[in-house]
Amino acid sequence: MAAREDTHFGEKTVPLSDKQGMVDEVFHSVAKRYDLMNDLMSAGLHRPWKDALVTAVNPPPKGRPGRLGEMSDKAFALLDLAGGTGDVAFRVVEAGGMGTRVTVCDINAEMLAVGRERAEQRGLDGMVTFEQGNAEELPYPDRSFDCVTIAFGIRNVPRIERALSEAFRVLRIGGRFLCLEFSSVDVPGLDKIYDLYSYQVIPRIGERVTGDREAYQYLVESIRKFPKPKAFAAMIETAGFRRVSFTSMTGGVVALHSGWKL
Repeated sequence: MAAREDTHFGEKTVPLSDKQGMVDEVFHSVAKRYDLMNDLMSAGLHRPWKDALVTAVNPPPKGRPGRLGEMSDKAFALLDLAGGTGDVAFRVVEAGGMGTRVTVCDINAEMLAVGRERAEQRGLDGMVTFEQGNAEELPYPDRSFDCVTIAFGIRNVPRIERALSEAFRVLRIGGRFLCLEFSSVDVPGLDKIYDLYSYQVIPRIGERVTGDREAYQYLVESIRKFPKPKAFAAMIETAGFRRVSFTSMTGGVVALHSGWKL
């Protein structure tokens, strides 16, 4: 009999095979108020963090470049992983205009339902599509996208290495992978304030707004279990990406990671 493979679910040790179902239940619980909670938890800071991500994506307004710097008649295709409510996707298509198309791939049906409703309300349902899928086994052909993004979702993937390999596979040559994720506070004094706020305040906000304290306790704990920026950058390189880099923001609260498929 093969030995059981374990992983972490926040501070708990659980069977690797169980983690995805447990994560799904967390987001099923909070889907309808997920974006409101992002505003409350970050005091609105998730907005400039996501703006920095969109700036790095830099969607060309007339579609993806053709030869010799000319613009082709094909749309710039972005895959946004774990972006079920559409927050990043909407920002990208609004920045890129008619030459941009975004596919949102999320494993959680409730989050996708919220995203589809929001897209219809914004009149963007023709530019943003929502599809259920697993980041570890993407349902797309090789070299399908010009850019792959994931914002605050990679730490919830049970097998991060597989997700990175899949992102590399579906990118076209010259495509870019961008990951926005919570990181390690590197400002003396701020780390203690951040820990106090994370462990004592965020779960209480989650309980009052969504009725689920445990979901936000897990999300806080999952941040602490995520690899340090240099370690995660090494994982991105191992997946095949080149020119890997990261930029810390807000004293290291978050980091924007980048890698190219060359």
